[in-house]
Amino acid sequence: MPIPPVIYEDDTLIAFDKPSGMLVAPDRWDKKRENLMGLVHDKMGHGVANVHRLDADTSGIVLCTKEKTALDFVSGQFQSKTVRKVYHALCVGTPDAKLFVRSDNPRDEPPPEPLADDEFFVDRDLIDDEDNPGRMRTVRKHGKASQTIVKVLERFAGFTLVECRPVTGRTHQLRVHLQFSGLPILNDPFYGDGTTELRLSRLKRGYKGKPDEKPLISRLALHASRLTVKHPVTREPVVIEAPLPNEFEVALKYLRKFAGTR
Repeated sequence: MPIPPVIYEDDTLIAFDKPSGMLVAPDRWDKKRENLMGLVHDKMGHGVANVHRLDADTSGIVLCTKEKTALDFVSGQFQSKTVRKVYHALCVGTPDAKLFVRSDNPRDEPPPEPLADDEFFVDRDLIDDEDNPGRMRTVRKHGKASQTIVKVLERFAGFTLVECRPVTGRTHQLRVHLQFSGLPILNDPFYGDGTTELRLSRLKRGYKGKPDEKPLISRLALHASRLTVKHPVTREPVVIEAPLPNEFEVALKYLRKFAGTR
């Protein structure tokens, strides 16, 4: 498989638009499974290093550095939570009005930034789910502090497009926080509702299509869209963007056409 598209590059940084289904780093149990960094090291050498990860099923921006000084500088920003990350997710369901009222925050801490209209703040610790290895679950306290700002962008009949701005960077954080909020991500095999599929026949009245109709989007509907970091040389902000994948755009096209933005 070729290296995914390069969406930003200079002398010290390089960013890739990772497709859904690709691991960022080698799998701990299956070392032969194809992964982004294996491809990058084969083509560009081992001096290129990733400074963060995405879930295999999540598409979008993976930022790497080309030398050690840049790696240390950019990694420090991730550790200090100064990197600004934006994800887009297509969720099952529509948000409840109570989500927009901060009445159930266990630490009673304000969001890290003022909330705009149609935004809500999820502040729920995460811990490993003992009953489901490899998964996470929320707890009110005594877990790993996890915070996400969610903005509702568009409402459809039975679906919602949201923008997520994670304050922390925990494993599966967005997937668990959205599930907790009653908005599981479409096609999430771990935290989704397990039944909902987005098909044109569901949206279009009198649909006359093939009997073996496929879903409009069959992958996890979560995409890392934008990343803002301070450049290791210029110390100026660098904004990196990855467009929504084609499947995502097609699904939104038909939702807007037949499911009525509300």
